Amino acid sequence: MGKLFVIDGTDGSGKQTQFEKLQNRLTEDNVKYKVVSFPNYESPSSSLVKMYLSGEFGEDPKQISPYIASTFYAADRYATYKKEFEEYYQNGGIILADRYTTANMVHQAGKIEKEEEREKFINWLFDLEFNLYGIPKPTEVFFLNMPTPIAQELMKTRENKFSHTQEKDIHERNSKHLEESYRAACSVSQKYGWYEIECAPNGKLKTVEEIHEEIYKEVKRSIV
Repeated sequence: MGKLFVIDGTDGSGKQTQFEKLQNRLTEDNVKYKVVSFPNYESPSSSLVKMYLSGEFGEDPKQISPYIASTFYAADRYATYKKEFEEYYQNGGIILADRYTTANMVHQAGKIEKEEEREKFINWLFDLEFNLYGIPKPTEVFFLNMPTPIAQELMKTRENKFSHTQEKDIHERNSKHLEESYRAACSVSQKYGWYEIECAPNGKLKTVEEIHEEIYKEVKRSIV
């Protein structure tokens, strides 16, 4: 079995930037790896995700059940695993993932207000993806803890990944959803023991390099 490292966090937390910096650093170290990014917008398997995020099923994320929305993402992950990295992973390869099942635990769990119901959903999702679909569990998840107000500022000029414009998807343009997702993320991070990086302790934003060094050191420690 290989190792799977996931970088995740709420929208605007700097996931893609840190993902790219980690790739560059490991390449410099001559470490071999494969990368995956979810949703996998280059694959037809992300079609339902695109429809959901563009608002075709409703502009308010809460209009779409977290159970239903999660199946869109889960199918995309399963297809990507089977077609793009299963063999490499099974043969001991290192996988770097920009978001994963963890993103559903953040965004979809955030739709559920009652803690008991949210716990029920997360357990269902865990069973769906890791047991039923059989995709690999992460070796380590890096949770970029970025407070929502700062994240929203950072998102203002960011390009949308699948439309390649600055138009925001239904998650990004819904402030309440972002707040709820952030609270859910902090809770789930504690539950599953994710490697949490405080990106703005006491309201002071860490530099991209400072955050990168924390991630890099932990990954290197794990693959030695």
